[in-house]
Amino acid sequence: MPRPPAPDAESLPLPKSPDAPSTAVLQVQNLRFAWPGQPPLFDGLTITLRPGLHAVCGDDGCGKSTLLALLAGEHASHTGSVSVDDVSLAADREAYQARVFWIDPTTDTFDAVSARAFLATQPEHHPGFEPAIAHDLAEALGLTPHLDKPLYMLSAGSKRKVWLSAAMASGAPLTLIDQAFAALDAPSTRLLRELLTEAGEHPRRAFLLADHEAAPGLPWGQVIDL
Repeated sequence: MPRPPAPDAESLPLPKSPDAPSTAVLQVQNLRFAWPGQPPLFDGLTITLRPGLHAVCGDDGCGKSTLLALLAGEHASHTGSVSVDDVSLAADREAYQARVFWIDPTTDTFDAVSARAFLATQPEHHPGFEPAIAHDLAEALGLTPHLDKPLYMLSAGSKRKVWLSAAMASGAPLTLIDQAFAALDAPSTRLLRELLTEAGEHPRRAFLLADHEAAPGLPWGQVIDL
């Protein structure tokens, strides 16, 4: 019996995040950060992101991935403030991080667990996570045969599909994605572009993608050049 076609982006509505208390999702004020013994990567960086699709761009070493980690609360800035939906990272780290989805695409932290198990843990971290959407995305991205394999057995592209399925289904007000298109096959790239086009019109969620340049043809709101 032929396998039914995988769902397309139109059948995969992105989950809504809870109502935000202000029109700005992310507010960064006067951020300063430097690695030990190095000149500052950021000094006085101020950003306001509203719902929609945004990019942070620049050459290797300019701080794109570091900025995402700072916004995720994984690194501590030296000075400045960061808040999502008016929840301050400094004042309530746990509540802040529940509003942000981010994962280092090169991490090996989850290598021992299966893709299915990783996705199953996400509602613990993100209250708006939609397991059904994550499952449909995983199917659409061709992950179904790999869901029960430990992540260390997956290719770089398949791992990224797991992270993308979780990111899009997270419902997080702020979703951070590092090099979203890296290592993806052509059908997955087309599906991701459709999902990001939808993300550009989302009424409550802000998506910030880091890459060398903003991919052409997508509805970018703000493009931050480092």
